[in-house]
Amino acid sequence: MNIKKLNEKAIVPTYGSACAAGADLYACEDGAVTIGVGETVLVHTGIAMAIPEGYVGLVYARSGLASKRGLAPANKVGVIDSDYRGEIMVALHNHGTVEQTIESGERIAQIVFTPYVAADFDVVEELDDTARGAGGFGSTGSK
Repeated sequence: MNIKKLNEKAIVPTYGSACAAGADLYACEDGAVTIGVGETVLVHTGIAMAIPEGYVGLVYARSGLASKRGLAPANKVGVIDSDYRGEIMVALHNHGTVEQTIESGERIAQIVFTPYVAADFDVVEELDDTARGAGGFGSTGSK
């Protein structure tokens, strides 16, 4: 994966273990960033990537940051398309009850690369029937 450091302080993403699916993204700021309760802040990473065509980079929360400090991407999953060449930023939202401070160099999210299929959409009058049909939102039961 080709990566460009847009800031000399930027940290190249790293995998926490040999079998980790997500690579950690690091904050790259001039100083600490404070995120108030219920607030969303765009946190810079200082990097841009050339994601190969046919792949997408999905930005997820780091489980510890989300469960212990209430910080997670505001859009739940960020989508980095293969034709985007700008800086990767993470919109961190504070779901907790106290303000949180992110230090430059801190791990703020993780990115997972996965192939995708682009659909061709055909407008039709009817769709094929299935056993489930139009049942949704709990229609298959709770257990």
